[in-house]
Amino acid sequence: MTITNAAELKGLQAIGRIVADTLQAMARAMEPGMTTRELDGIGRQVLEAAGARSAPELSYGFPGATCISVGEEIAHGIPRDRVLAAGDLVNIDVSAEKGGFFADTGATFQLGQVSPDLERLCRDGRRAMQVGIAEVGHGRPLSGIGNAIGRFATRRGYTLIRNLASHGVGRALHEYPEEIATWPNRDRRRIHRGLVLTVEPFLSLGGRIAVAGRDGWTLQAKPRAAAVQYEHTVVATDGGAMVLTLPTRAD
Repeated sequence: MTITNAAELKGLQAIGRIVADTLQAMARAMEPGMTTRELDGIGRQVLEAAGARSAPELSYGFPGATCISVGEEIAHGIPRDRVLAAGDLVNIDVSAEKGGFFADTGATFQLGQVSPDLERLCRDGRRAMQVGIAEVGHGRPLSGIGNAIGRFATRRGYTLIRNLASHGVGRALHEYPEEIATWPNRDRRRIHRGLVLTVEPFLSLGGRIAVAGRDGWTLQAKPRAAAVQYEHTVVATDGGAMVLTLPTRAD
């Protein structure tokens, strides 16, 4: 989507806050012994109270309001009876629609104490997203996002999952530009003023592609390795990126 007026920006900011507030509420509620289905129920309640609809359900018939991926799972995890345990890495991805506008956000959380390598991976995963966001602005190359993230990942000794990309969003969950590489690339397209897109690199300790499990939804890294994802929806301006998926209040 390309924003053309103030009303469109207001609508996107509204749904951006809703998905960010939902992500924040789920992260605060998460605790060992809870199932991912119970955690998803909390997300559904927040979305419904705000008058929003789950985008994965609406767009693709996904069996859950949010995607919750634990441990060896890296994306699109189905909420089910899996019990969260201390030491888990838990990725929560929240996307929703309200008033014809869509926004998408996500983050990986440490449930209790994890190894130093995983702590570093989480910290650098968020930094990788920020590195990508810094490349967004009117007239700048789309390739700059993935190339900057790639340089960061290489310097820090990580790999990137290369078949899970950022994407356009706004009037649909996935729209033009359909795929925005978050790894080194030669995309010749340029970012234009008002373009709405996600920035969501998948940083890993060795994984290079995502492969689907038996349920047809849940993805794991191949080669098998821990991976994290952090995601914001942003809009390109002359001065850089405006982040739309910020919570009403920061923790």
